[in-house]
Amino acid sequence: MAAYVARRLLLMIPTLFGIMTINFFIVQLAPGGPVEQMIARVTGTAVSATARAGGGGPGETAQGMAPGLRLSGEPSAYRGAQGLDPRFIAEIEKMFGFDKPLHERYVQMLWNYARFDFGNSFYRDTPVLGLVLEKLPVSISLGLWTTLLTYLISIPLGIAKAVRDGSRFDLWTSTVIVVGYAVPGFLFAVLLIILFAGGSFWEFFPLRGLTSENWEGLTATGRILDYLWHMVLPVTAMVIGGFATLTLLTKNSFLDEIGKLYVTTARAKGLSENQVLYGHVFRNAMLIVIAGFPAAFVSVLFTSALLIEVIFSLDGLGLLGFEAAVGRDYPVMFGTLYLFTLLGLVTNLIGDITYTLVDPRIDFDRRDQ
Repeated sequence: MAAYVARRLLLMIPTLFGIMTINFFIVQLAPGGPVEQMIARVTGTAVSATARAGGGGPGETAQGMAPGLRLSGEPSAYRGAQGLDPRFIAEIEKMFGFDKPLHERYVQMLWNYARFDFGNSFYRDTPVLGLVLEKLPVSISLGLWTTLLTYLISIPLGIAKAVRDGSRFDLWTSTVIVVGYAVPGFLFAVLLIILFAGGSFWEFFPLRGLTSENWEGLTATGRILDYLWHMVLPVTAMVIGGFATLTLLTKNSFLDEIGKLYVTTARAKGLSENQVLYGHVFRNAMLIVIAGFPAAFVSVLFTSALLIEVIFSLDGLGLLGFEAAVGRDYPVMFGTLYLFTLLGLVTNLIGDITYTLVDPRIDFDRRDQ
């Protein structure tokens, strides 16, 4: 097993290299980069998907940012730059590092990322790693609680549906599952706000944030309870919207194993149904469920939580990545992509190791020979 883990760790290097290379050149060739974004701000033509009333958003104009601007008849390579001083354009390019050739920027990025140096955000003047670490607790909280509760609900429910296949219980729970699968999680979030966060009915739970304003003054127990109180609605919305697939996967996996010959043999030996189900079927059926854990966790952590973070004003990695993509904040984009990819690769490796813990008969070293 140690040799297999070592090989997988070594394979992460070319995988990271390939992903970063592809995304670097795609993003560099895409229109509307940070230089164009700054020109649009200066000329007052910027429009942002995240701008809010009252200004302060990425789409605000930047009049007065560059004193000494003058009209110039010289053509520019950037759309919207007509009439701006070419020296000012050159200053913007230097500010964002675009005064260097493409290959130099690429090599510099690889060297910096190999040392986990992601630079500073273009617009926040803050180290990218610091931004990620600041937002990480929110996304980790959502991801871990959602994944944990989803598995705690879906696995017992899937087993119960497999044992009672075709019964009324199976029929009614399938109806609930179809509804949970069909309705997006953010709609459940809106419904929960209307019902329980002061929308139209009761006000049992807070509407925004991960903690209360008086969190610093609370005791240790009070802080834990306050944190859990704030997590109820967003986690509930994500669990309702995400448990359907895992439940059906568990049910189908158990049904497949229950129909195999070794189960018939175990019953013929006089074993009880619980002994057959949890002593023989469970270990084999859970392999496919465990295989989906890394993908489920990464999906919840970095994609599914975006709208939930926006609705409940949770400042996490999903919102950070979205704003970076809209604003073409390349250091944040590439830094989060690098960390997400690395975490995904490590999580997949953990999933493979978990295979051997569930079923010691699996030997990855022998399979690779």
